[in-house]
Amino acid sequence: MPNKTVVVVNTTGRQGASVARVAAAVGYDVRAHVNTKDGQVAQELQDLDNVFVLEGSLTDISFVAKLFSGAQRAFVNTIPWGDEIAIGKALADAAKKAGVQHYIYSSMPDHSIYGQGWPALPMWSVKFAVENYVRQIGLPATFVYTGIYNNNFTSLPYPLFCMKLQADGSFEWTAPFHPDTPLPWLDAEHDVGPAVWQIFKDGLRRWSGHRIALAFEVMTPRQACSAFSKGVGRPVRYKQGPIKIEVSVPHGYREQLDGIQTLFGTSNAPYFGPDLAAPEEALALWEGYRGMEEYAREVFPVEEAANKLTWMN
Repeated sequence: MPNKTVVVVNTTGRQGASVARVAAAVGYDVRAHVNTKDGQVAQELQDLDNVFVLEGSLTDISFVAKLFSGAQRAFVNTIPWGDEIAIGKALADAAKKAGVQHYIYSSMPDHSIYGQGWPALPMWSVKFAVENYVRQIGLPATFVYTGIYNNNFTSLPYPLFCMKLQADGSFEWTAPFHPDTPLPWLDAEHDVGPAVWQIFKDGLRRWSGHRIALAFEVMTPRQACSAFSKGVGRPVRYKQGPIKIEVSVPHGYREQLDGIQTLFGTSNAPYFGPDLAAPEEALALWEGYRGMEEYAREVFPVEEAANKLTWMN
């Protein structure tokens, strides 16, 4: 196979790590950007064949240029390390200058554009702004919109997706979503990589400029808890209620949570906006997805143990 290189930006995140693992497994050279080589995922990536880990800041223009030089494909998921819009634009400029042939950007919607009085979520609207810039400069690109991660659930007291362990051994999930509102779900670690790689294989003739809702199951909170209960072997109840913040959260995340509560609790807006739905296109890309029940049975206890929790014993 001719030598091919794919750039993956923010490879220690669940999306980027999933893409890097799949790309390396099918024989591509993976140029994996990390903010630091410390940590479990970065160490794992350094041990994989075909993966070349590059540590550096995305605010460093010379580093970004080096990152894309000679690469044919790129998967980029910007996160709030500094000015995300400026970083997203700089990455797109560098990819275009380097002649990247297919750029896949992990975007999200800006609900404020639909004229429904919906608020813009601050951590999503910046991604949408970067997406628009990628389109404006004519970079050959596809945009994926990821659903709610199955992997978000934890029994630790983190806001929004705390699966709180009860005295009787059951779990309770409290969130602002209406109990019967359909929500899109995704196992980011398991399924982003295969789906993204199929987009690369299909190419721009099929996916140029396209937005893809990357979620493999659509379930209401009640249904998600039912599937989770089957997997974990314990009762799991859903309770609609306000988001509780009991631990320190990253800068800007409190505003994001407030927006989620308004957008999906009070306004009951569609998750991806009114013009994008799941899971038809996602299932056409990848049928071997890991659903909520399987995640709860096989992965959730392992991740809980990694967080030094012992309820599963």
